[in-house]
Amino acid sequence: MLLSLALGVDCLVVSFSQGLIFNSNKFKNSIALAFTMGFFQGAMPVLGCGGAVVVNDYLEAFSSFVVFGIFLILGIKFIYEACKGDEDELKIACIGFKCLVSMGIATSIDALGAGVSLHFSGVNMYLAVFLIGLFSFVMSLIGFWSGSFFKHIPSKYLEIAGGVVLIGLAFKALI
Repeated sequence: MLLSLALGVDCLVVSFSQGLIFNSNKFKNSIALAFTMGFFQGAMPVLGCGGAVVVNDYLEAFSSFVVFGIFLILGIKFIYEACKGDEDELKIACIGFKCLVSMGIATSIDALGAGVSLHFSGVNMYLAVFLIGLFSFVMSLIGFWSGSFFKHIPSKYLEIAGGVVLIGLAFKALI
């Protein structure tokens, strides 16, 4: 659930910025955006897990270190990107099919790496994928609709929180 929450933060932030921009067809646009984010966030771990199956025999002895490394890198990446100050790059209004797919893929690259970690951590992949997709969908809707209410909270703090959660999961993998 914590991983789902951490991965959903990207969806929340992207959807939050889109919610600030759109003034018409908000219901339709919020559903399209949330569906896209949920779909790609749920599909990418499956691809990551599939890639991990190929190298499983070689990495099984080091699996907890692989999980640690991937989550640590993802967490640091979240925090780094939040602190580098490029919040304007997410402010592009984009709801066409090509744009939605591009945003869905770009937002879910972290979920691809998480899929590798999920494989090596031995969790129920079906449940994990469902939760990641569901959290991403719901967090996208929340982000889209709450954009005007939370203008005073910089999105970088949400990304930092997601990074801290991933770093916590990294250390949990070693225990």
